[in-house]
Amino acid sequence: MRWFVGLVLLGLLVGVGWAVAHRLGAMGDGGGQRAKQKMIPPVAVAPIQQGRIELRRVYSGTLEARARFVVAPKVGGRIEKLTVDLSDPVQRGQVIAELDDAEFIQAVEQAKADLAVAEANITEATNALTIAERELERVTQLKQRGVASESQLDTVKADELAKSAAVKVAKAQAQRARSSLESANIRLGYTRVAAAWSDSDNERIVAERFVDPGETVTANTPLMTIVDLTPITGVFFATEKDYARLEVGQSATLTTDAYPGREFAGTISRIAPVFREASRQARVELSIDNEDHLLKPGMFIRAGLTLDVVDDATIVPVDALVIRDQTDGVFVINDDGKTVSWRPVAVGIQQGERVQITGEKLSGKVVTLGQQLISDGSEVTIPEDGHTTPNEPEATPAPGSGGES
Repeated sequence: MRWFVGLVLLGLLVGVGWAVAHRLGAMGDGGGQRAKQKMIPPVAVAPIQQGRIELRRVYSGTLEARARFVVAPKVGGRIEKLTVDLSDPVQRGQVIAELDDAEFIQAVEQAKADLAVAEANITEATNALTIAERELERVTQLKQRGVASESQLDTVKADELAKSAAVKVAKAQAQRARSSLESANIRLGYTRVAAAWSDSDNERIVAERFVDPGETVTANTPLMTIVDLTPITGVFFATEKDYARLEVGQSATLTTDAYPGREFAGTISRIAPVFREASRQARVELSIDNEDHLLKPGMFIRAGLTLDVVDDATIVPVDALVIRDQTDGVFVINDDGKTVSWRPVAVGIQQGERVQITGEKLSGKVVTLGQQLISDGSEVTIPEDGHTTPNEPEATPAPGSGGES
């Protein structure tokens, strides 16, 4: 009887062991299925779009006067008067300063006196020549009659030639006196300092003043700087990467901290043919209309230019781009909506968070988040609220994408 009870107990233990093992095996299979499900990565996606995209650059620069003219006297002296001051308009040829001219007036009077003496010398020499010519004529007649000798005739001829030379000398001295008088008058005129620039503009603005009335200056001492503000010149420097896309006549929009929220229009007027060795950048000049004189030289500006435009570009978010094996590409959602395909692409224009790409059969949706968890052919999970879209209203989904814009 005892052995029978032991056999029953042994059977019960085997049954319980088998049930526990079966239960544990069932639990292990369920956990594997869940682990397998957890291994399918969730990703965020966005539609591939078709639309317009622009390559736009904003350059930092500064404003410069289109023309700059430094007014300086040609003679030295004490400044008696300044007719304009800082920020005053100046007409071309206008007198802006007057120097003490007493010394120069005296020089003119001296030159006039010298000229009068020279002209009197001409009269004296002319009269002497007239007498010598008459004497030569008389002696010549006497010589023909045999009354005068050959030596007397030679003496009279020599005197006539000397008197003729004296007339020429007197006339030359008079001409020199006239030149001296003209020079004295010119130097006297230099005491009235005029702003005589050569460009076609008729009006400019006083930008700087360096002296005050009463100061004594030497020749060529700067008195004022006069600038032309209409139009004004904007200057920025472009890198080699953008240089080839710039051209004369290209439009630009400018902003400055002095007038927040206001834009000014400009066009490229000059592009330097050389690059600066230190920065490897080239100087670019903009011509900016400034009729109201709001813009001033020295102001900081930001110049925005559109360097390229593609009207029918294939566009994806920048986040969709990944690099695999040193190649740019994107993961495209396949038609089954559960797997992805790797597509190598060429990257074009980037505008904000959007980028132009080119490649074969680019339509549908691309993965924008979670690319590090997937490879070509991987299964993915796309949450209903897990898509992202570019924040640009212009682009539209590519045909067949079926995505939201």
